[in-house]
Amino acid sequence: MVTLKELVAYTDELLNVGIFKDYCPNGLQVEGKAELGRLISGVTASRALIEAAIERKADALLVHHGYFWKSEDPCITGLKGMRLKLLLQHDISLIAYHLPLDAHARFGNNVCLAARLGLQVDGPLGDPRDGDLGLCGSLATPLDADSFARLVEQRLGRVPLLIPGGTHRVRSVGWCTGAAQGFIERAAALGLDAYLSGEVSEPTVHIAREAGIHYLAAGHHATERYGVQALGGHLAQIYDVKHEFVDIDNPV
Repeated sequence: MVTLKELVAYTDELLNVGIFKDYCPNGLQVEGKAELGRLISGVTASRALIEAAIERKADALLVHHGYFWKSEDPCITGLKGMRLKLLLQHDISLIAYHLPLDAHARFGNNVCLAARLGLQVDGPLGDPRDGDLGLCGSLATPLDADSFARLVEQRLGRVPLLIPGGTHRVRSVGWCTGAAQGFIERAAALGLDAYLSGEVSEPTVHIAREAGIHYLAAGHHATERYGVQALGGHLAQIYDVKHEFVDIDNPV
């Protein structure tokens, strides 16, 4: 067992949450039991994930996408009200880390995605102070664009959307998980062969074609499953708590 206060304080410091200007609060969002012995992790604090945590008798829920986003209605009603009611009724804490979990050098979504895809990390894609948390690196063996897309499909279990930017092979790659399609122009300016993010938007297709860079949209959820798993596993080792990652399928 570990106290909730100790675990959250350690994780806040580990992820250096104070340096980020985020769209939501990072750390403890809903306070439950003072001590915890069972931790469930997942990508998004949906009702399905909360119900899975209740079924598994979890003391705390660790997620990448929590609540209280700057753009949302602050009223505790409707779907949000039901989610919070379930957490409070079962005394389950909600702990959420957004940008700090994307960026971390060991447990971050971007570095974990690189490991999953076999990409060597060479450095940042841009300036993190500008909100660019992406990375750039390379494949050990160059692949044509279709073969790289198949590699992504095999490693993530999701067919990516591939927008070819020419006929060149892929060696150098930039990537940023989630809704980071807007960084494609930075990747193109660096002369990278390909850029990968979670989501795609209408202008991304034209930029890829005109800038001559292959683009892959591999899924917001699919690209952000690995950081929270790694962080949850680390906390389980540090504090000898039981941890389980629950993957609530999401095709987006």
